[in-house]
Amino acid sequence: MTRDYFHKMKGTTQSPPRVSTFEMIWSWVGACLGIGIVGFINSQFFEKGDLVLMIGSFGASAVLIYGAVKSPLAQPRNLIGGHLISALIGVLSFKLFGPHLWLAASMAVATSIAAMHFSKTLHPPGGATALIAVIGGPKINQLGFLYVLVPVGLGITIMLVVALVVNNIPRQRRYPEFWF
Repeated sequence: MTRDYFHKMKGTTQSPPRVSTFEMIWSWVGACLGIGIVGFINSQFFEKGDLVLMIGSFGASAVLIYGAVKSPLAQPRNLIGGHLISALIGVLSFKLFGPHLWLAASMAVATSIAAMHFSKTLHPPGGATALIAVIGGPKINQLGFLYVLVPVGLGITIMLVVALVVNNIPRQRRYPEFWF
């Protein structure tokens, strides 16, 4: 039984082939523009107000929506729902369990995964969005439920618009595969 357990860790398939240079370039263009525009808007409009528009989970979302455009986890339903649901759960977890950050963090991530599964919006960066709501520090914690709208809602909206524009410029790419 133990042998079978460890044997599963061997894997069943080989690594996928490398994507084309064309795909690499368009993934780079999308990520550079998406993250760049979010960062630019943060520096122009929000930094002075102490709001943090750029959150770490957006980097992981960029990998999906610009680099893995066909993945079910990269589709708009998952991007939007995964981040918004997870942000809400993260804020609630901080409010309920904040004095015990370890508990708030674990509850935020675990509950956001379950909620994303339940709502068919699984987006792995959503787990980080929930965690950031708990451990993001005073600037993030002071936002409370505004965190769901700014930075999360505004940031993913900008990134989605960039993904729609950039990913549909070349004939060989299409985004999204589905909305709902």
